[in-house]
Amino acid sequence: MELEAAVVIVTGAGNGIGAALARRFAREGAAGVTVVDLDEAAATTVAEDIGGLAVVADVGDEDQIRAAVTRTEQRFGPVDLFVANAGIARGGGPDAPDEDFEASWRVNVMQGVWGARAVLPSMLERGSGHILVTASAAGLLTNLGALPYSLTKHAAVALAEWLEITYADRGVRASCLCPQFVDTAMLEAASDSPASAEFVRSMAIHPEQVADVVVDGLREGRFLHLPHPEVATYEQRRATDRERWLAGMRRLQATLAD
Repeated sequence: MELEAAVVIVTGAGNGIGAALARRFAREGAAGVTVVDLDEAAATTVAEDIGGLAVVADVGDEDQIRAAVTRTEQRFGPVDLFVANAGIARGGGPDAPDEDFEASWRVNVMQGVWGARAVLPSMLERGSGHILVTASAAGLLTNLGALPYSLTKHAAVALAEWLEITYADRGVRASCLCPQFVDTAMLEAASDSPASAEFVRSMAIHPEQVADVVVDGLREGRFLHLPHPEVATYEQRRATDRERWLAGMRRLQATLAD
């Protein structure tokens, strides 16, 4: 996909990866970029910087996603690229509150379903378009100590795969962004021990580096966008020797808990 003259919606674009994507898409010549975020001030700042449209919306609500799509179409025209990027990270295991599982499901998974539901009819009619789902390396592997996050990020990968299989032959592509550690506010909040914080800092990259990988991946037609290339190796090891991979993850968990 080429971004020049494209109409783009990016959710969670007030900061972090979403803001970096919105800014990069604008630099690539997008005809219009809609910056969707719960934080009105953050969304407005990014939108004003790039000449885009700021929309305040809770992506855990289908009506608000549809409203963002409608406003985009009214301002810029039909959507060429919908980026379901907003996400939440809730930790804990099976004893985590139901509300954490439900909120994670709505934001991390159903956001992409509702976004697809809103933009697919026009894309299929035109025979072109792209839906990009931001999942996580946790969606290909797992996330220690965060069951709601791991569950829903696995589902986000499955959503992107299903969309690509189902609609690619009709001209509408889908792809999945699976970063590992990125220097964002969400990452800072996820470090719950000194060992974990140091481990995370040692591997974190900047949001702008993620945006570079995404733009290259869209141009090349890649399904998986992997800002940390080593994640592909980890996924291969997981698939070919599951017991060894699980044992390694248990050792890592024990090390980080110290």
